[in-house]
Amino acid sequence: MLAVADMAETLQFYMEVLGFGIYMESPEYSIIERNGFPIHLVKAADSSVMDAVRGHAEFYLEVSDIHSLWAHVQTFRDRSKIKDLFEREYGMTEFLIADPNDCLVFVGERTADIRKPGQEIINPAA
Repeated sequence: MLAVADMAETLQFYMEVLGFGIYMESPEYSIIERNGFPIHLVKAADSSVMDAVRGHAEFYLEVSDIHSLWAHVQTFRDRSKIKDLFEREYGMTEFLIADPNDCLVFVGERTADIRKPGQEIINPAA
């Protein structure tokens, strides 16, 4: 769960900027979702909770067609802290954006296969 200072502002950011939909909404608890990736949002009980969250919370959102999303996200530069699109050595193209609660959202798409030929992806859950 991600603690938020202002539920309405946070919901608007995730819907408008990153394309999430609302699964469930209330002033105290909401669930948003994008491509099967849910985020549970809870209204912070007080400012001490937000002091602990601001600048200390982050997550990774994997998307497809990152270039289209990036073109859209750039239009919010005046309202959000954003790090431009870049390539990572582990085969991802990414950008970073801070939400209204100063939670850092890493947004990425797999754009290169960095596995060695014949190397399998290990699934520990299997």
